[in-house]
Amino acid sequence: MIADPSVTDPPVDCRLCDRLAAFRDDNREAYPDYFNGAAPSFGDKNAKLLIVGLAPGLHGANRTARPFTGDWAGDLLYATIANFGFSTGEYKADPNDGLKLKGAMITNAVRCVPPANKPIGAEIKTCRQFLVNQIDALPRLKVIMCLGRIAHDSTLAALGLKPKEAPFSHGAQHVVNQNGLQLFDSYHCSRYNTNTRRLTPEMFEDVFAAIRDTIDQR
Repeated sequence: MIADPSVTDPPVDCRLCDRLAAFRDDNREAYPDYFNGAAPSFGDKNAKLLIVGLAPGLHGANRTARPFTGDWAGDLLYATIANFGFSTGEYKADPNDGLKLKGAMITNAVRCVPPANKPIGAEIKTCRQFLVNQIDALPRLKVIMCLGRIAHDSTLAALGLKPKEAPFSHGAQHVVNQNGLQLFDSYHCSRYNTNTRRLTPEMFEDVFAAIRDTIDQR
């Protein structure tokens, strides 16, 4: 199925990927109070910044229906977003906390929680239509921030580019279309990456500082 270009989010009970749908079904039995659906994008429809993550966490967006809400990665991400003026309100890891994004939106390369946090290639490709539509639906978009290589590669594919045209590395910055759209890379803000110091809060803030400067200059 190819989504209508105006459809930026899959249906909550999306069945396009058999493995992911089956995993959601299992989680619905194990965690009946969870959202257990395809997590929609969250943020400002006039966003200049789009942040692309990997996929919902089992006890994060799969529980709360809001990207990066309820897991440790969200604590770091939303705190940094606030520090650079991309949100109002206070993040409390609750989709009803009143937090609003300002000039930013968050989405995922894959919208349904995958087993072991590892989507397979066919699932990433199938879900990419919604990433394409989300990018196209942001008329003021200036910067895309990719959290990790999978988000980076899927975003490049959504833009019609190959990985060799804009190689992934933490802190990398690429101009990715004729309109000057820029792509910034960061290691994913997962607990594993921060615990191992592959990504420190300071490293993460450095990328956001460069993004803030780029947006403010345009």
